Amino acid sequence: MPDVIFNGPEGRLEGRYHHSSDPNASLALILHPHPQYGGAMNNKVVYNLFTTFKKRGFSVLRFNFRGVGRSQGDYDHGVGELSDAAAALDWMQTHNPNAPAVWIGGFSFGAWIAMQLLMRRPEIAGFISVAPPANMYDFSFLAPCPSSGIIIHGDRDVLVPRKDIKKLVEKLKAQKGITIDYDEIPEADHFFENSLDRLMVSVDDYLDMRLNGSDEE
Repeated sequence: MPDVIFNGPEGRLEGRYHHSSDPNASLALILHPHPQYGGAMNNKVVYNLFTTFKKRGFSVLRFNFRGVGRSQGDYDHGVGELSDAAAALDWMQTHNPNAPAVWIGGFSFGAWIAMQLLMRRPEIAGFISVAPPANMYDFSFLAPCPSSGIIIHGDRDVLVPRKDIKKLVEKLKAQKGITIDYDEIPEADHFFENSLDRLMVSVDDYLDMRLNGSDEE
């Protein structure tokens, strides 16, 4: 997968990009955890989400938010990072003008940014939200959530308590016209250290259900 450098709001952003051989492939954008706590595009969860969409024929991008790796700029408490994500999606769409749909995936802080981008970009057809930090950030902007997706959480996550995730899921499930799936991974911590395989089985099962025989790929 080639390294790419593209223009962001505060300078260059560094990414890894796989371009599908299908000229009409859908797009997937994967967002990494918190930049100030070691989050980067090579995080294992981010890498595995990237690989999963790649195997399914998507053109897929993961990148470093501003101030991480070779990406220019400084951490901006989520505001600038949302702009970075929008710029990344713009860059992909420029190179894939015929893409019929977009998916977005995010892990922890990246899940929070992904859900905000979802609200701003109606072309996003589905989302994978892994361990969204529902106790740390306000998710009330999801009113209503415009697309169906899945929220995945570890039942031994001590950073994001189960009650906060369940509250978010129940709120989203009450909305009409979309379907929010929820999967709790047994014995998994926030980082899915020893549960990565089970996490990816959950992601694959969900994508099988959404994409097979549908018009969203």
